Parts: sequence; structure tokens; C-alpha cells
Amino acid sequence: MLDLLPVETLREVVDLLVRLVEAAGAIVIFAGAAVAFVRFLLVAVRRRDDDGFIAVRLFLGRFLALGLEFQLAGDILRTAISPSFTQIGQLAAIAAIRTALNFFLSKEIEREGRTVSGAHPRPASGAGGG
Repeated sequence: MLDLLPVETLREVVDLLVRLVEAAGAIVIFAGAAVAFVRFLLVAVRRRDDDGFIAVRLFLGRFLALGLEFQLAGDILRTAISPSFTQIGQLAAIAAIRTALNFFLSKEIEREGRTVSGAHPRPASGAGGG
């Protein structure tokens, strides 16, 4: 049988890809947290209403959800090459935890989004002054 890529080389390539995907997830989470912190400071200084804090939470929640997806992708990629039963079990546990976190985070974002959009109804597109 013709091997296109030796197993060790394939493992090294996949390991590099896992690191890149996990780094992307970490960068997404960090970037979201940094921007959310700046937005939080601006809302805190203005102190107009609680909707600003909810908007910051929604903003950060979206970045956390996306970052979790990258982290899960890295975990799946890690077990792509000849996984052992232990690795499969660990992936199942990690995937379940991250999926549950993402599910509840998405529900929270959805609920808070409805709260914000309900508090600030948008004007009809045909209405308005001119």
C-alpha cells in the first residue's frame, strides 16, 4: 500500500493544525473580552441604563460562543488520527461540556437579545419624519 504521508509526519501536521485552531479560539475569546471590557468601561462611565450592560454581555457572549466552537474543533481534530479509546472518551466528555456551555450561552444570548429588542422597539421602515 502506498503511503502518501508517513504517520509521524501526519501526526506533526495535525498537531500543528490543532495548535493553530486552538490559538484562533483563544484569540477570539481574548479579543472579545478586551473589546467588551472597553465597552463596559464606556457604559459604566455613562451610567445611563442597564441596557448598556446587557449589550456588553451579549457582545461578549457571542465571542465566547465562537471561541468555544474553535476549541471544540481543535479537540475533534486532535483525535482525528488513530484515537485510542481513552482519547475518544476524553473527547466525548470535553465535547459534551463545551456543547452544553455553548447551548446555555446561546440561550442566554437569545433571551437577553429579546429583552433588549423588546425594550427598544424599532420604528417602522415607512414611518418617520422627513
